[in-house]
Amino acid sequence: MSDAPSRPATASASEEIIRNLGDRIEEARVNGWLGEVQGLQISLDAARNKLASLDRLTRTRNRTVTLG
Repeated sequence: MSDAPSRPATASASEEIIRNLGDRIEEARVNGWLGEVQGLQISLDAARNKLASLDRLTRTRNRTVTLG
């Protein structure tokens, strides 16, 4: 068994983080916290990239390989 967390649990947590960051970015925009918006956007981009990476990893691991 792999030490890597399962895709569903990790993806679910990542999706929640992405939603939360989106909410925080909106709050920062409303309050005019431009520096905060920029920092949160960087975190949001990284979270989206991580989720995409997990999706690719899951597709790769679930592939059937015929030997012979």
